[in-house]
Amino acid sequence: MFRNSAKILFSFAAVMVLWLLSTPIVVFAADVIPSQAPYAKAIFSVGAMIGAGIAIGVGCIGAGLGIGHAAAGASEAVGRNPGAQGKIMMTMMIGMAMAESIAIYALVISLILLFVNPFKAFLIG
Repeated sequence: MFRNSAKILFSFAAVMVLWLLSTPIVVFAADVIPSQAPYAKAIFSVGAMIGAGIAIGVGCIGAGLGIGHAAAGASEAVGRNPGAQGKIMMTMMIGMAMAESIAIYALVISLILLFVNPFKAFLIG
């Protein structure tokens, strides 16, 4: 079980590293497209919408998994030792807030992609 999950996690990390390394290629490819092309604005807008959707989707999935694991762990801990409920709940709430901050960052990134995209000047002009 552990070996299979480690293999999946390593494959995902390798894909993310390759994607991050190829991102500058995509950014500088905007110089090749003519800025007065009628289809450039539509393609750019659709790409920004897809990117915003992926950003908020992955960010919220990660936050949901983190909060779920925190609640499950706290429930098990309180079930084993009800006397430590106050400390466990405080630690759980802090952990949930940290996990939820990832979703808020993903929301900010998706809103930036949709409304204040810094790459818009490169492509549209």
